Amino acid sequence: TRVTIVGIYLIFQQSDTRGKAGKAAVAIRQPYIRVVGIEECADGNSRGNSQFSAKEVADFSAFAAQPKPIEALRAKIAPAIFGSDNLKAAILCMLMGGARKLLPDGVRLRGDVNVLLLGDPSTAKSQFLKFVEKTAPIAVYTSGKGSSAAGLTATIVIDSQSREAYLEGGAMVLADGGVVCIDEFDKMRPEDRVAIHEAMEQQTISIAKAGITTVLNSRCAVLAAANPPSGHYDDMKSAAENIDLQTTILSRFDLIFIVKDDRNYKKDTELAQHVLRVHTNAAKTATPAEENLDAQSEGEFD
Repeated sequence: TRVTIVGIYLIFQQSDTRGKAGKAAVAIRQPYIRVVGIEECADGNSRGNSQFSAKEVADFSAFAAQPKPIEALRAKIAPAIFGSDNLKAAILCMLMGGARKLLPDGVRLRGDVNVLLLGDPSTAKSQFLKFVEKTAPIAVYTSGKGSSAAGLTATIVIDSQSREAYLEGGAMVLADGGVVCIDEFDKMRPEDRVAIHEAMEQQTISIAKAGITTVLNSRCAVLAAANPPSGHYDDMKSAAENIDLQTTILSRFDLIFIVKDDRNYKKDTELAQHVLRVHTNAAKTATPAEENLDAQSEGEFD
């Protein structure tokens, strides 16, 4: 449950009772918030403000009436990255999200889309993750090499003063209602990847540790990026040999993209021109109309 709190940020001094006799106690300043008001956010407004003005509704209707609104939105997904139209459309669907369904027998079907990017290095996989982190209202970015099962789900913390145990949510709990971006997904240990199986499919995290038994919500989409075992995608091998991930974790992803760095002179030339244009016009946002070069740029590359 996500809440909005209005309060006063204060600190209080707490002496160290563990000090030895005859030594002065060290003052420890502990921060806390004196809560004045608290509001619980419902599922409808957990992603942001769901109340729109009449002008905003009119703007939405005018945008939806365009001939190709999906293409217009897709062009705004990471405009500095060249190509990858299908991948951008998948990220657009992930950011928009789907509709959660509650069946008559009480079974809940998730509406979030999980996307896996796997392929050669230098294909802007990490840039897509960074773009989603900055664009989504609620997003958490983490790296698979430095992530553990407790860091992604939840961990038990023992208070140093009262010695009481309490839960501290991980990345997938903090991103409830948003997106979790996991880079270097293939570098994660297998036992850590197993811990997020429940969070990706059932969108809950069950905890039974230190006398605490509870279920935490993790209603978030997962965008992961990984590399093949050999570093580059080997066309001489099958897709199963290039994807060094267990079937149990692959079944949790709705969309799996194989991103390959094809060796094509025309495509590489257009990519180099696009990179130069982005660096030259860094103050402006690249648009699809700028994909065509003028005669001067063509003459330079000839």
